[in-house]
Amino acid sequence: MARGVYVVGRPELTLHGQWMAAVLAGGPSAVLSHTSAAALWGIRPESSTMVEVAVSGSAGRRFPGVRIHRRRSLRPVDVTRHQGIPVTNLVLTLIDLACSLGAAQLERAVNEADRLDLIDPSTLRAALDAYIGRPGVARLRELLDRRTFRLTDSDLERLFLSLVSQAGLPLPLTRRRLNGFRVDFFWPALRLVVETDGLRYHRTPAEQARDHARDQAHLAAGFTPLRFTHAQVRYESDHVCSTLRAVARRLEAESTFSQAGDRVTPP
Repeated sequence: MARGVYVVGRPELTLHGQWMAAVLAGGPSAVLSHTSAAALWGIRPESSTMVEVAVSGSAGRRFPGVRIHRRRSLRPVDVTRHQGIPVTNLVLTLIDLACSLGAAQLERAVNEADRLDLIDPSTLRAALDAYIGRPGVARLRELLDRRTFRLTDSDLERLFLSLVSQAGLPLPLTRRRLNGFRVDFFWPALRLVVETDGLRYHRTPAEQARDHARDQAHLAAGFTPLRFTHAQVRYESDHVCSTLRAVARRLEAESTFSQAGDRVTPP
């Protein structure tokens, strides 16, 4: 690949070998970066025929098959080793991806990092403060704000209740206990329960099990459980309102039908 870099003991380079060779050829400050770093971390497939490498300052020379990204500096905190290969840390890798990926692709990369337990969205959002001003940070922050946004109980209650009014529903009871669980919002006449979930992309198995048990308890008792994320309440008000209206209409129709059946006198 480059002068002074050799393959020993095998006729062909693996992908990891190509990555390591590119880093070695880039000089002492070189690290795997951008799409190649994302592939090494496992959050994106390797889709480029070029290995991407970042180097500090004017270090590193061009050579075939490698794209060099020159950085004014690479701090020790910006780099790490993964599977033995020097690479930009996960936060910087995602910042670099934010400069080139579409919104859906970037969200999938963040989603995959969370799924692999490499970093959760809240921790990633906080880590961006150390990279203020770097290209890609603002775009990544915009994406994460929709996912990690968390209202306080009182703020959430006020915002959700305003959506309830927009949807034309009566005001619910709040923070009541029902079937052994505290519920966020409750309409006794409709037998409707609304919960607002946490915002981690993938809730842990224990959290999912508690959610299922809670919903099953309400369903077994004849109630309808409905869930919205905090991000939906904050950013997707039209969806929340239309869903509330549709569910309320269905429950009202079922209640009317049931009451009409109760009034029928059998022959």
